[in-house]
Amino acid sequence: MGRGKLRIYLGAAPGVGKTYAMLSEAHRRVERGTDCVVGFVEHHGRSRTEVMLHGLEQVPRRELEYRGGFFTEMDVDAVLRRAPAVALVDELAHTNVPGSRNAKRWQDVEELLAAGIDVVSTVNIQHLESLGDVVESITGIRQRETVPDEVVRRADQIELVDMSPQALRRRMAHGNIYQPDKIDAALSNYFRPGNLTALRELALLWVADRVDEYLNEYRSQHHVSAIWGSRERIVVGLTGGPEGRTLIRRAARLAEKGAGGEVMAVYIARSDGLTSASPKELAVQRTLVEDLGGTFHHVVGDDIPAALLDFARGVNATQIVLGSSRRKAWQYVFGPGVGVTVARESGPDLDVHIVTHEEVAKGRGLPVARGARLGRTRILAGWLAGVLGPVVLALLLNTVDLGLANDMLLFLALTVAAALLGGLLPALASAALGSFLLNYYYTPPLHRLTIADPRNIVAIAIFVAVAVSVASVVDLAARRTHQAARLRAESEILSFLAGSVLRGETSLEALLERVRETFGMESAALLERESDVEPWTCAGSVGPGAPVGRPEDADVDVPAGDHMALALSGRVLPASDRRVLAAFAAQAAVVLDRRRLQQEAEQARTLAEGNRIRTALLAAVSHDLRTPLAGIKASVTSLRSDDVEWSEEDRAELLAAIEEGADRLDHLVGNLLDMSRLQTGTVTPLIREIDVDEVVPMALGGVPEDSVELDIPETLPMVAVDAGLLERAVANLVENAVKYSPLGASVLVAASALADRVEVRVVDRGPGVPDEAKERIFEPFQRYGDAPRGSGVGLGLAVARGFAEAMGGTLNAEDTPGGGLTMVLTLRAVNGAHHSVRVAEPERQTT
Repeated sequence: MGRGKLRIYLGAAPGVGKTYAMLSEAHRRVERGTDCVVGFVEHHGRSRTEVMLHGLEQVPRRELEYRGGFFTEMDVDAVLRRAPAVALVDELAHTNVPGSRNAKRWQDVEELLAAGIDVVSTVNIQHLESLGDVVESITGIRQRETVPDEVVRRADQIELVDMSPQALRRRMAHGNIYQPDKIDAALSNYFRPGNLTALRELALLWVADRVDEYLNEYRSQHHVSAIWGSRERIVVGLTGGPEGRTLIRRAARLAEKGAGGEVMAVYIARSDGLTSASPKELAVQRTLVEDLGGTFHHVVGDDIPAALLDFARGVNATQIVLGSSRRKAWQYVFGPGVGVTVARESGPDLDVHIVTHEEVAKGRGLPVARGARLGRTRILAGWLAGVLGPVVLALLLNTVDLGLANDMLLFLALTVAAALLGGLLPALASAALGSFLLNYYYTPPLHRLTIADPRNIVAIAIFVAVAVSVASVVDLAARRTHQAARLRAESEILSFLAGSVLRGETSLEALLERVRETFGMESAALLERESDVEPWTCAGSVGPGAPVGRPEDADVDVPAGDHMALALSGRVLPASDRRVLAAFAAQAAVVLDRRRLQQEAEQARTLAEGNRIRTALLAAVSHDLRTPLAGIKASVTSLRSDDVEWSEEDRAELLAAIEEGADRLDHLVGNLLDMSRLQTGTVTPLIREIDVDEVVPMALGGVPEDSVELDIPETLPMVAVDAGLLERAVANLVENAVKYSPLGASVLVAASALADRVEVRVVDRGPGVPDEAKERIFEPFQRYGDAPRGSGVGLGLAVARGFAEAMGGTLNAEDTPGGGLTMVLTLRAVNGAHHSVRVAEPERQTT
């Protein structure tokens, strides 16, 4: 009997529906006539899951006694005796009660598989052993029940049971996962949206890796050869041809395989003109790579393989993606091509991917523009044809008599070939040597440097003139082609520069980095000074050893205005490059001016905000502060009146009104002063390590008795905060929550540890706040809903958030499950201490 097959339903968190999906599959198999039994399934009191167990045969469990209690586990022997075709075994990572057949449930499953029984099981992503540290850093909880990754990877089928965090939280709030007394604690701790999103991402990535393994096995079995990499920094070499889109999409797929992948497409414009780039196609490819989250780069380089490798190493790339050559087979006689050269010279630190596409071996499609100078190979071939060619031709013609006319045509053809290959000088050499050999060997008298027939003199003269003319035309065409190629390269770079202006790119450092990589320099800097006698200062620089002293200290400097210069170091650029460099310098000056204008606009906005706050402050003083003053004034006037005899009860009531008004004034003035300190940036927190349970109770002195419940565990880690600022922030939050809570409903102040932070949550059962207003309530002088004018100036929450951010924390608003608003104050834990978070609610103390 062969080994059974294992199918696993994998989920990101409890409650996504793994067990329900497993039972649904069991019903489908039973309907098809498959012998399927339930080895162990726990419904955890979920009615819908419990209903799915009806109609399925369940193998009786084994009961075990442990520490005075009785527990049930799967009876492995009973399942083996029953010997079904398929067994359902829930919770693969479960730890069995001591005294069981095996310590772990996955070991029980291994026995069933070895017996030839197919098993369908479930597991959550947090229970995989290799992800224990990652899950703990996300949730703050260390999973003690784990299963080795290899056990899950060996599964024949893995199906992801996915659910969005919002939907899962709704299921939790509706009571479909935990019992009602555990819902609030679970939603506030483990089932937070951030936790669920991170766990979901882990599950998706893990399943994606497993899919890759399946695909690799398939390719191995079917002898499919392909290169697969992880998500890293990938450079895509573009030629401007139609295959570039295929390369970009392939690189994007490679980048999506792991975390942190980055795609960088680079087009290298050769100054020798060996390019067939279509500007329209390059624009399309630039848009495509940016839509896929990558970046596009334009680099000038005479040697394309060297420039590509320099760029890749400069950006710390790990992979290069290139397309298979579009050259015809016969064109390989001129060299191995870019792809082969890059692969040969990449070294062990760079992986080179050669990607096939539909344009392979179809030719370049566009005419190849020969560029700046005839390359070394062509010049050498021209000299060989011009010097050795006539000699070899003369030796061949000595063996056959074709006549002087034919001999001259053959030498003329050889001279034309030398001109086409090597230009003017090899053609002149060929003409001179050819005329000498024609005179010496084939013009009577033979073997003498004289010409008997004057007509032969004319023929040789015409031969030399034609050879020189053809050579001149070829050389002129090469120079014109070089100029055209150079102008095209410059136009492409200037087109990119214009595009950056239209896109509103305002980062000076990004522009300098683009200059540095475009011209292959080591560093670049923009220098400026106030006047001709003032020293130079650096407005921005990139690269090591940037010239920040004087422009004269750089290898290349280009003026960017009356008192501004662009300086580069690395190599000396030819004069032809300075025209394009001047355009970059002008753009750098514009970017710098734009950045300063934005800073001035921000300062103006700050001033306008200050004016708005002062206006609101005056409005608050004119009404909200006058209300308690009027009450105090009335009470004092009444007490001082000689016309009325006040009883002790009336006198006490008036004194209480005075005290209440004075407290309100103190609170309002305190918030106004705090907000002014925040606006002027004069809040300097004194950070020290304290316990949350020492500070939070002190913040509840101004609220009515029995209006607040505290849930502050003593096991929380210490936090790095300013005790005074924390007390003031919590006091404002609690006062706001009490103000909006209905009568008889207390406010809950709870704290918990999550990874390297501690959260203080102030929960009320009031009317709540819609999502679009959750940020607006933290703005100064904002009062939500129908709060009465005399209830405050709307600074409490703004001050609380300002204090939280001053201490390095955050303050946000969330909906309270079941209605209301929850303020979440996040603080930094000392030394990133990790503590387990209890799901069940502990006993609360009432304040």
